[in-house]
Amino acid sequence: MNYFNYFTEIEDAFIRRRAKHLLLSPMDWALIESWKEMEVPLHVALRGIEKAFDSWEAKPRKRSIKSLLYCQEEVEAQFAEWREARVGSDSATASSENGSSRTADSLPFSRQAITEHLRRGRESLQKISTERAQAGNDDFSDTLTRAAALLLDLENDFAGSGSPDAQKLEQSLSGLERMLSDGLRVAVSSEQMATVEREVKDQLKPYRKHMEPAAYEQTFQNLLLKRLRELFGIPRLSLFYL
Repeated sequence: MNYFNYFTEIEDAFIRRRAKHLLLSPMDWALIESWKEMEVPLHVALRGIEKAFDSWEAKPRKRSIKSLLYCQEEVEAQFAEWREARVGSDSATASSENGSSRTADSLPFSRQAITEHLRRGRESLQKISTERAQAGNDDFSDTLTRAAALLLDLENDFAGSGSPDAQKLEQSLSGLERMLSDGLRVAVSSEQMATVEREVKDQLKPYRKHMEPAAYEQTFQNLLLKRLRELFGIPRLSLFYL
């Protein structure tokens, strides 16, 4: 991950979660610079931003989030926890070398199963990205390439952690899926979108009168994204689909 990508990925995540285009201020860029100098891994910074917005959406305030500074505390808290986990990894390695036993990881699935899930998702994204780039469809292929690179970071971090946290991994994967979903909406043609929307509306038609408007809209959006993922062959990254 080069210097430029570090800044642009954080900017993209902030704008995407805010749902309104807003240029970062010089103060925001300075904050990203400080994270870079502190060697905050990109995936940790992105997870902190995702969690900060999740917390805000759980209890929305009257004022919207206008600055990346809102996410600073959560990003730095995530970084502190990440460093503690790395220390745990070093301690676990030392214990193993001394012949001491370790307790089993507290994970919903085995390390091997999770590692394989991440690898399959990454390789699938890379394959689709290559195929689209070769066909000249390179807008969405760039999003796929970025997602695959971030997924590789998560793979490596998971493999190197002495006490991997499935919840934190899931938060990062949710952020990647959100990025891919937004990219899908842009990549799909207006004709394809209209067709998919008609299909989903027809599918929900028998149930609509029994659903509250908010529930219907949420279900509609969920099914729409599901159909778009199937149309583009995009894998599910969440551990729920392991």
